[in-house]
Amino acid sequence: MFELRPAGLNWPRAVMFLDVALVPLIVFWAIGYEQYLLSALFGLLFAALEDPGGGFGRRAGHVALFAAIGAGLTALAFGLGGQAWGWLASAAFAVTLVAGLTAAFGVRRFVNAMLLNIWFVIALSLAVGFHGDSHVTSYTWAQAVTWAGGSLLWMAVAFVGWLIHGRQDQPQPVAELPGDVSRRKLTRPMIMFAVIRAVVIGGTVALAFGLDLTHGSWMPIAAMVAMKPSLEQSTLVAAQRLIGATIGAVAAALILLIPTSEHGLRLFAVDRGLEVVALILFMHGAAIRFWNYAFYCAAIAASVLVLVVQQPSDYAAEGYRVLWTACGAGIGVLVMLLASRLGRRAARRTAGHTTGAPPHPA
Repeated sequence: MFELRPAGLNWPRAVMFLDVALVPLIVFWAIGYEQYLLSALFGLLFAALEDPGGGFGRRAGHVALFAAIGAGLTALAFGLGGQAWGWLASAAFAVTLVAGLTAAFGVRRFVNAMLLNIWFVIALSLAVGFHGDSHVTSYTWAQAVTWAGGSLLWMAVAFVGWLIHGRQDQPQPVAELPGDVSRRKLTRPMIMFAVIRAVVIGGTVALAFGLDLTHGSWMPIAAMVAMKPSLEQSTLVAAQRLIGATIGAVAAALILLIPTSEHGLRLFAVDRGLEVVALILFMHGAAIRFWNYAFYCAAIAASVLVLVVQQPSDYAAEGYRVLWTACGAGIGVLVMLLASRLGRRAARRTAGHTTGAPPHPA
């Protein structure tokens, strides 16, 4: 659960992410449109994770395609923000199913599809929240352009790095992610796993938005992260995510005590400071992602809470997020447990048919 992998600690990569992430933060501070900040940050972060390394032309092509697909999914998510929960659940089911089937194109492309899948659920949550907030104006096209802009910002950083290193081929920025792109045949277990994930994510999205659960979007995100091909992986990851979310919620609650008695200009200044704190927490998450997953979840949960909540009147958000994270992780593990048992039962029946005694002659 808390096993530490020293080789997975990477501070230079985290500092580089912080340096680049300050660009959209300052830009949106200057123009006064902080509602687009998360789209830019996730576009930047996921483009860095998608970057396959190698020659710049190859990297630019991959990142550009990833940015275009991500922008399309962003537009779809924010376009559905004001629709009935059935449309949200159907879209989540379809996107998750397609993402699961990309395993046929290699492990690397499957990981990239999962990144876009996670962002789609997050974007749905943001869209629903913005639609219900009369004080915030969010345009679908602007969110899509902002996502693409964050991805293209990473491409610009990669170009500068390529020039600095004498136009040499560069390694994959996140070497821990798989690079296998060899195609494989879609087997029945692979298809079933993709369908099960899609049903679970569609169902949890329906619960979150159909029942209008406060911050219920954390339920499908937790379920998506928890569902792994094996039951043991699912249980471990679910437990780590739940513990990390709890630690992150407690840390965020303590940080959010700072603006409790502030008002006016001082509250505005404190809110800007909290956004910097959130970026620093993101930086720590980038550094420790492969050091320990539970602590990584704690850093990301705390950063998102600080960035989204900020106002002291909304402290109940921490409790809701932990609750729905626990429910989502529990649903993911329970479904994988049932699928594992059904798979073993089917295997035993198949073995019984193939090893059974031959019929007696008449």
